[in-house]
Amino acid sequence: MKKLTVIGGGTGTFVALTGLKKYPLELSAIVTMMDSGGSSGRLRDELGVLPPGDIRQCLVALAKSSKLLRSMFNYRFEEGGLMGHTFGNIFLSTLEKTTGSMKKAIDEVGKILQITGRVVPVTFEKSDLCVELVDGRIIKGETHIDVADKLDKRAKIKEAFLSPQVPANEDAIETILNSDYIVIGPGDLYTSIVPNLLVKGITKALFNTQAKIIFVLNLMTKSGQTTNYKATDHLIDLEKYLGENTVDLVLINSKFPGKRALDWYSEYGEVPVEDDFPKNDPRIVRKNLINSFLITKPEGDLLKRSIIRHSPAKLADEVFSIISNP
Repeated sequence: MKKLTVIGGGTGTFVALTGLKKYPLELSAIVTMMDSGGSSGRLRDELGVLPPGDIRQCLVALAKSSKLLRSMFNYRFEEGGLMGHTFGNIFLSTLEKTTGSMKKAIDEVGKILQITGRVVPVTFEKSDLCVELVDGRIIKGETHIDVADKLDKRAKIKEAFLSPQVPANEDAIETILNSDYIVIGPGDLYTSIVPNLLVKGITKALFNTQAKIIFVLNLMTKSGQTTNYKATDHLIDLEKYLGENTVDLVLINSKFPGKRALDWYSEYGEVPVEDDFPKNDPRIVRKNLINSFLITKPEGDLLKRSIIRHSPAKLADEVFSIISNP
């Protein structure tokens, strides 16, 4: 059975794992721990715990347990003092406090949800994601980088870094080195993917691994992060941190979103990622990867969410096809 590791965080990793868990693969997810917004940010600030949200999404994605349990862990409170929090985030934070370890908390929730695979935090140390813009401005905190105002004219990101620099979880390094395939993305480039690469030891492991690396491009640009980016710009920025010519294959969506979705994204200055790769580039795999329906944000969720996403089934089918026909 091939060992496949997904690197990222948030909804993109949730989507990838949801589809991939149906295949005969030894799955792992390496997850960013720099989330500072929404429910995760509040728990991190108020309780001093590690941000649980991205971990929780991966655990639910890999769950074999009942639909009720999965729904419960994703349930978001819509009113009162708990408004915006998910049950799963609170449960993970409670376990971290009572066991004294996020690793133990993940292990216990993994047993409850009967997960297929492993969820591996990229680090167990606390750190903030920061970016320097080309105009010299420094933005600290994932939530401030992630939330751009409508049609924000923020300058381009020059460089991302962590404050403080933190070491990788040794399990994350071992997972990378022992993988046969690594899928990076989908997910916001600077708030879901790059934070993992900034953790000390991760890029070295990715350079040394024998695994084939597959980059799944986002469907849309992201205001304040990849404004006006084309497909090649995403790859250039990724390999700035990952290492030049490290990516073996790029998966890009070939299906144009519908008008309703385009109109919604246009309010934020976001557009479909334009495929400007050479037509005969052997590294590029073009497929219809988009979901056929729009996503409705639940009540109580205070963050901006994407309304179109990769189809878990289509994405997983394509990744497994690549693995089956190396």
